[in-house]
Amino acid sequence: MAASRIPIAARSRNLIELAIAYCLILLVIWSPRPWQRILWWVAAAVVLAIATFSFEGLQAMGLRRENFLRSLWIVSAASLFSAVAVVLAVWMRTLHVPATPLLFIKTYAGYILWTFVQQLLMQCFFLARLLRLLSNPKLAAAVTSLIFAAAHMPSPILAPVTLLWGFASCLLFLRYRNLYTLALAHAILGVTLAITVPAAVHHNMRVGLGYLTYGHVHRVAPSAQP
Repeated sequence: MAASRIPIAARSRNLIELAIAYCLILLVIWSPRPWQRILWWVAAAVVLAIATFSFEGLQAMGLRRENFLRSLWIVSAASLFSAVAVVLAVWMRTLHVPATPLLFIKTYAGYILWTFVQQLLMQCFFLARLLRLLSNPKLAAAVTSLIFAAAHMPSPILAPVTLLWGFASCLLFLRYRNLYTLALAHAILGVTLAITVPAAVHHNMRVGLGYLTYGHVHRVAPSAQP
């Protein structure tokens, strides 16, 4: 349904839901511990409640088999980018990976799951509501990517990367409506960034207050929470 045809009450509800969810996310990102952990669960519960109340089905969320094979090239492109980045990191001596495959899985399993959650939030929560508020799908994709990137401030690495990926993934979602390939590509790109760029630069993939207070440069696994 076009944004202009949606009743004012429904548009207001979508705007309020966006504001509440995003404010809670920013509050989590910029809160100190132990408050951050408590607020994380509060934010998760509120977003889940809103999403459940407005649930439109798995098909609308992109959790479907349709277009999976057609969009699989996105995963291939991310894998190619990853291979090039790893080769460059080896040449520049910045590559840092766990010693064994099992340790690699233990180190990054939580982060990979978190990338799926982020992709779900970006496309199924924020983009879905902005599409109902804005008449231009590309504008909705651009605003979603700005929201996504702003949540990764003040990281000089993650903010611009998520701006680009956010916009690209929103446009790809609008074309294929399949979340699986986008989530897989996000996981590949995120882990690649974590292992090819020194932790001292991306501060262990942290954002917000966690980025500013980061001090454990020897940790290499990105956190599943800000």
